[in-house]
Amino acid sequence: MKKKSYLLATDLDNTLAGDSAALTALVDFHRKSKVEPALIYVTGRHLDSALQLMEEEQLPVPDLWITDVGTSIYEATTLEEDSKWNEWINENWQPSSILRVASRFPILRRQDLPHTKRISFTVEPGHAESVRLFEIELKREGIPHHFVFSSDRDVDLLPERSGKGAAVDYALRHYAAQDVNVLLAGDSGNDAQMLALPYPAVIVGNAQQELDALPTHPLIYRATAHFADGIQEAWEYFYNFSGIKKTNWLTKQANWFLHLTSQLGASLPFKFFIII
Repeated sequence: MKKKSYLLATDLDNTLAGDSAALTALVDFHRKSKVEPALIYVTGRHLDSALQLMEEEQLPVPDLWITDVGTSIYEATTLEEDSKWNEWINENWQPSSILRVASRFPILRRQDLPHTKRISFTVEPGHAESVRLFEIELKREGIPHHFVFSSDRDVDLLPERSGKGAAVDYALRHYAAQDVNVLLAGDSGNDAQMLALPYPAVIVGNAQQELDALPTHPLIYRATAHFADGIQEAWEYFYNFSGIKKTNWLTKQANWFLHLTSQLGASLPFKFFIII
C-alpha cells in the first residue's frame, strides 16, 4: 500500500456507493485538488461480493480491502489476506457456540456466507428487543464475541477483537504513513466503531438514525449531502485542500478518546487492543 499524505477509509453501500454522479464528482474533486488519497474500503460484504460491487458501481480500485465487518484485511493488488490480523482476532472465536445459542431464537435468519469468519443473521424490522435478548444470552454464557446490530435488520457476530474500527486502527498503524491525514466515512451502525476512532470522520447525510447515538464532537462531522457528496463535504470541512483552513487534527486525538470515554463509559462501542 502506497503511503500517501491523505487517506480515505470508507464504507461502500450507501456511503461511497449509491449515487454515481456523486462518486464521479468526488473523484473529480480529488483530481482537481491534486490530492488523491490512499483508499481503504471498509465493508460488511465478503470479498467476492465487494469486488462485484466495485465492478458494478465502477468504484476506484482501493489500496486495501477490509471486508466482513472488519474480520478480513486484503492487500488490493494481490488480494493476499493479512494472516497476522486473521490469526490474532480468531484466538477465542467460537462460531459453533454462537450458532447453538442462536438456534433458540427463531426470528434469526442466518445469512449464507462462504466462511465462518463472522456469523450473520437478518431479522424483520421491529425485533430489536429479541435481538437484545440474544445478545444478553451470549454474554450470560460467556461466549467471546463482538456484537453488531445495524439498520434494524442486520445482526453480525464477530470475533471479540475485530470490527470495522479495530481493523481500520490496525491498518493505519501497519500500512499507512505515520503522519497521514485521515478521513473516515460511514452511514450505519456497523460503522460506529470505525467512526468513533480518534480521526476526522463523516456521517453522510443519508445515514441510518442509529448513528445519532454517537456523541457530538469536532472530529465527527454530520454531513448534509448524501453518499459520496457527503464525503466531499467532509474533506472540505476538515482539510480544505487550498490551505485556507489548516487544523492539526492529530493533536486532538488523545482529547477525543478521553471525551468519548467520559460520554459512553462502559458502553464504548469498541475496545482498544495492543497488537504486536
